[in-house]
Amino acid sequence: MSLHFLVNIGGAGYHPAAWLDPALKADAFIDLEHYVRAATIAERGLLDGLLFPDIPVQQPGIARAPTATLDPTLLTSALAGSTSHIGLIPTASTSLNKPYNLARRILTLDHVSGGRAGWNAVTTFEHRAGRNFGIDELPDRDERYGRAAEFVDVTVGLWDSWEDDALVGDQSEAHFADPQKVHALQHQGEFYSVAGPLNVIRSPQGRPVLVQAGSSPQGIEFAARHAEVIYGTQFGLEGAASFSDAVGRGALAAGRQRSDVKILPGLVPLVGSTEAEAREKFDELQARLHPDHDAFTSFARWLGFEPDDLDIDAPLAERHLRLPADRNGPQGFFHTLTRYASTTGATVRELLSQFLGGHRVVTGTPESIADHIETWSRSGDVDGFTIVPAVLPTSLEDFVDDVVPVLQRRGLFRTEYASNTLRGNLGLAEPANTFVNR
Repeated sequence: MSLHFLVNIGGAGYHPAAWLDPALKADAFIDLEHYVRAATIAERGLLDGLLFPDIPVQQPGIARAPTATLDPTLLTSALAGSTSHIGLIPTASTSLNKPYNLARRILTLDHVSGGRAGWNAVTTFEHRAGRNFGIDELPDRDERYGRAAEFVDVTVGLWDSWEDDALVGDQSEAHFADPQKVHALQHQGEFYSVAGPLNVIRSPQGRPVLVQAGSSPQGIEFAARHAEVIYGTQFGLEGAASFSDAVGRGALAAGRQRSDVKILPGLVPLVGSTEAEAREKFDELQARLHPDHDAFTSFARWLGFEPDDLDIDAPLAERHLRLPADRNGPQGFFHTLTRYASTTGATVRELLSQFLGGHRVVTGTPESIADHIETWSRSGDVDGFTIVPAVLPTSLEDFVDDVVPVLQRRGLFRTEYASNTLRGNLGLAEPANTFVNR
């Protein structure tokens, strides 16, 4: 067994009160050294990659928390020179970009990092983001995923423009490249028309690694066909098994295997020397929230309901388990949480202590958190986790310095990097060039 770990790198941390940590500057989210420190810690822990989420719109709530973000493709390029092994995975939307430009940016990152780039492909549901790009209303979910599938196919074709040996580089004969091995894509599709070829040679790792974060039925189908890593949300082993089965069936239908896809659900670990100390860390973060940023209110509205429609000391009612027609947000997160709530009978108050923005919170000692990770990984339904630090970099440092050594002693995690590329460290095969196959 070989576990894999990504790290969700979001500003000051995932908890909305993270920026209030006295050790952080209020503007840490724009400080390159803040991200360099986080990347250095993750690389010290031999983790696989850093995933940078992104929605290119100013989110509400800036009165109480820093909801602005830096462009992840530029930030990851800046981090490439400060790291040597850790993967760099920016998020970029298939709804708000053009295939040629994005393919070129991600492949450029792959070259400047020596083969450590990935791309977290998202479809973007936020209409306000669309309006920043001249799109009055984003398409419905089915069309967004239809566009995304074509977008990814075009991007992969562009990444394969140059065969591996197309670059000759013979300076004595002034022979730079073999034009017969550089291929124009000439794509004419339903949504995109792209000539190609890309003016960047093929990736040091064959192709950048494709990551996907959707858990809706359309997202699962898309991920099973295209993704090599899935960053999702699961709250219980039963749900994880169902998700893994669905991905496996979809992969087989697409001519792939379940083993071709690494499933790495989000996990928010809070580590303490005792269980009580770990729980106290979470409670302290919750207590820092301004009254205007009430966790219960945010939770209710995240589900798509008004706060007075929920009883904090009761389980979710039957009507709360059905997706509201007017809810605009990730469907997979909603269904995963409500399935867990229905299965366990947890009260809303209990859910608030186990749930943070769509991800499972696990508090405990290094050994108990390692127990949790080991139990899930031995189920065969997950291949590791995407660590979601509540506060950056301290929560990540606690995981790397305290939990990782326990996993290593148990033989569950590497003691050195296996490769210089992200693909190699994830144990993913290098894909054949599509033009050579033709």
